[in-house]
Formats: sequence, structure tokens, C-alpha cells
Amino acid sequence: MEYRQVGRSGLMVSEFGFGAATFGGRGEFFGAWGDTDVAAARRLVDLCLDAGVTLFDTADVYSDGASEEVLGAALRGRRDRVVLSTKAALPIGAGPSDRGTSRTRLINAVDAALRRLDTDWIDLFQLHAFDAATPLDEVTDTLDVLVRSGKVRYTGVSNFSGWQLMSSLSTADRRNAPRHVAHQVYYSLIGRDYEWELMPLAAAEGVGAIVWSPLGWGRLTGRIRRDAPLPPTSRLHSTADAGPPVDDEHLYTVVDALDHVAEETGHTVAQVALNWLSRRPTVSSVIIGARNDSQLLDNLGAAGWSLTTEQVRYLDDASAVEAPYPYFPYRRQEGFALLNPPTV
Repeated sequence: MEYRQVGRSGLMVSEFGFGAATFGGRGEFFGAWGDTDVAAARRLVDLCLDAGVTLFDTADVYSDGASEEVLGAALRGRRDRVVLSTKAALPIGAGPSDRGTSRTRLINAVDAALRRLDTDWIDLFQLHAFDAATPLDEVTDTLDVLVRSGKVRYTGVSNFSGWQLMSSLSTADRRNAPRHVAHQVYYSLIGRDYEWELMPLAAAEGVGAIVWSPLGWGRLTGRIRRDAPLPPTSRLHSTADAGPPVDDEHLYTVVDALDHVAEETGHTVAQVALNWLSRRPTVSSVIIGARNDSQLLDNLGAAGWSLTTEQVRYLDDASAVEAPYPYFPYRRQEGFALLNPPTV
């Protein structure tokens, strides 16, 4: 297991982290993801720690807070060995202060997370979404207070656009407040939109990517193939939980390429997909999730080895899609490319 700095901060994390969205089992949406209880969670945490995983990620919206409760119980007695990350901003109730990133919401969210996680501090606290209704000055000042109080050590964001993240960073600079060090993003071999704008921004501003859904909502596990039915347990049976849309033919092309590289390397399709992703520019850690030991052990098998340059290029080519405007001229036309060569 490799350990990396998150962006240009001093925060060190394992190249693969564990996501606890399957813990708790409350509510229709997250209950369908998993219902891991404390005993099973402790076993998964044991396996992670044995493999060198240090980053554990959750959020207040996961199973109505039950994910934080189960993760906190599973980590009891070894809190000092891990980097604990949680998130807030998405609605957790019907009240006006149950969503967003206002001063009231953030202070209440951090205090509630500390209780549920049974800890005195949060290593990485991330804004789960951009709240257009709350002034950035208020958000920045509140996070500054939380960091100075010791309740939060580093801050980050999740699912921000480029202008939203840049505005947040500029506001922190203007107010002499801590900058966000992490951006939790969707990124995979079948979802490379992160590369157009967010990756160059991250490289320029020193923001590390913490990747969620690195297997594209379960599409890159090796169980979904051309002319084959979906596995009975696949979340893709529900259109409400299908994740970002992917063209079927593009998916099958990528899976075919993964099959080829998996055969060359002796690793599974999922391990190849995760290994490719973990070595992309600006990626600090890749969040893996699992409902059971076998899924977790298979995903952890992505660590400790490297694809060849040729294999990386082969997967790059198979998964490449045309860039949207205004990015495509810089990739397609020589004059533009000379001014701004691609990051990857």
C-alpha cells in the first residue's frame, strides 16, 4: 500500500480508502446499498488495517447517520491509526436548517458527526455539495472556526464544478482561512469527465482527488458484459440508483480492454480498473466499498503492483471520449494544443 499527500497539504492517506456507505442499512436508498452491522463492519475494518488502509470515509446522509455510528463503533480502540473523513451538505431532514452549508448547518453537522463517530476530531471534513444559497464568506469563516477549534483538521469539497471550487479557494485566500485540500469526485474508466477541467485545476491549486465509485456503479467489476443479463444483485436494475449514464457500447469496449489487460497481468478486471485509476494525476486516494470480505479482498488486490506503460495507454485509448467545448480544440487542433498541452 502506498501513502500519499492529499494535494499540497500535510495530510497523508493510503492510496486506497474504504467507503462506509454500505454500513447501517437505514432508508430505502442506502438500505439497498448494504446493511452492514457493527460486527461485520469491524471485520471489514480489520481487513483494511491489515492491508495498510488508513482512510475511512462516510457522510451524515448515509443511512441517516447510521453509517457514521457503525463506523465509529468499528474503529473503537484504534482511532489513532486512521484518517477519518465525513461529509455534510445534502438534506438530512425536511427543515430549512437540515440542508446546505450555513453556519448553523455546519456547526450542527460537525457536532452530530463527532457524537456518532465517537471521536474528538474529524481528520477531513468535506462539503458534500455546493450550496448556492449560502455566501462563501460565511461558509469559509465557519470552516475556519471549526479548524481552529480542533474539531476539524482539514477541509475539502465533493461534487463541485470548477468555478465553485475555484471560488471557494479564492475566498479562503482572501479571508486568510484554510484552503480545501481535497475534492471527492466521481472518476472511472467509463467516467473521465474529471479530466477536462477539475484535474488541471487540482494540479494547479494543489487539491487532491478522493475518488468515489471508481468501478462506475459496479459496471467494471467484470460481471457486466456484452450479451449477458445483469447480475440479480446489481444496483443497475434500479434506474434511480444507476449512477451517471454510460453508453452501452462504450462500456463494453472498455470491459473488453480490461479483460485483455487482466489476462496479461493475472489480475481481475476490477483490480486492473482500480490500479489504472489510482495512478492518475492528482489522485490521492481511491475509495473502495464492499459488502463482504471477498469483495473487499478482491478490491484490495489492486494495490502493490503497476500496469506497464503500454497497458495504461491501451486502457486510455479504449476509454477515451471526445472532449466537450471548450476543451476539444486544445486536444484536436495543433495551435490550441501548443498553448495548453493536455494534463494526461
